[in-house]
Amino acid sequence: MLTLQNISKTFNPGTVNEKTALRDVSLHLDPGDFVTIIGANGAGKSTLFNAIAGSFYPDSGSIVLDGRDITYQPEYKRARSIGRLFQDPMRGSAPAMTIEENLALAAGGGGWLSHVSKAEKTAFRDKLALLDMGLEDRVRQPVGLLSGGQRQALTLLMATMVPPKLLLLDEHTAALDPGTAEKVLTLTESIVRENHLTCLMITHNMSSALALGNRTLMMDAGHILLDLKGEARQGLTVNDLLRMFKENVGKALDNDRMLLS
Repeated sequence: MLTLQNISKTFNPGTVNEKTALRDVSLHLDPGDFVTIIGANGAGKSTLFNAIAGSFYPDSGSIVLDGRDITYQPEYKRARSIGRLFQDPMRGSAPAMTIEENLALAAGGGGWLSHVSKAEKTAFRDKLALLDMGLEDRVRQPVGLLSGGQRQALTLLMATMVPPKLLLLDEHTAALDPGTAEKVLTLTESIVRENHLTCLMITHNMSSALALGNRTLMMDAGHILLDLKGEARQGLTVNDLLRMFKENVGKALDNDRMLLS
């Protein structure tokens, strides 16, 4: 479904600011895989997402999505097949447009409600009701009036309104309070499962990384350090992950954000 072969990326090569962000990364996802990704800051997680989404082209390697080589396909063309949520809840929706207009935009109506049938508008409300946030009764309100959690839940709905071939979740609950984050994670799991989506999710929470999906990757220094799935993943604890990290890297994980999560 998604195949990355020997992807490498170095920023500012030949300067004092040279930084190798991805080192010969290879990865294959089957249809329906829900993969969680953990790693300290600078491990290459978001850079990997940017490579897949087309924010930049890799220095070497190839990216194939659903049998099509997209290595040098522009980002706007990949957006038709790849849905993405960011850590910042403000990035995924148009604040001056209403909830209904945002959903119309995501559904392919260009944001024009005149292009959306009554049946589709009813479907919008039904989907909003599933969020259990009362948004179905606020469809005419500007999105800018919503809380961060409400906007992130709406963005998740928008990103999957037309099910993408691949869904990228870049720490999409990190800016939310614990209660709202848990609600959005539950919603995420439900949407991914019901739509049979192939999904990659970055998180700093190691417990969530082991509890969600069917596979967990740990990245370090621009490469995939661990790829855990099946029996090798079952029953693992956070302490197991810390031990495995130390065995592979030669030192203990000292990232406060991950450890405190």
